Amino acid sequence: MVRWSDETGSATAEFVMVSALLTVLTLSVIQLGLSLLIRNTVVDAAAEGARYGALADSSPAEGVARTKDLITTALGPSYATDVTATSGSYLGHPALIVTVRAPLPLIGLAGVDRGLEVSGHASVETLH
Repeated sequence: MVRWSDETGSATAEFVMVSALLTVLTLSVIQLGLSLLIRNTVVDAAAEGARYGALADSSPAEGVARTKDLITTALGPSYATDVTATSGSYLGHPALIVTVRAPLPLIGLAGVDRGLEVSGHASVETLH
């Protein structure tokens, strides 16, 4: 006769369910951290490229090259394929705007191509 109140073997089932939940939670936090690392690295590279390209003795093309070099060194060449620089206005001042479109990692490093778009701004220096 089987009694319904008997809990023999329930610890194994509970362990499997809780460990699966904790594994998914841990992997999700790690993936979020990886995505934020990539985003922050690309943002920093875009801002540095904009500052470099906005110098009085530099050009927007040099800012793009600097941005690509920084991203390639930190993350790899697949993240530095779409970098552009435009002249514009930022907060009412002439500025160089460097825009980077990079893959957004969703599972490991695989993800949406051009899913991440960031911009770096810098005031353009002039010599008088």
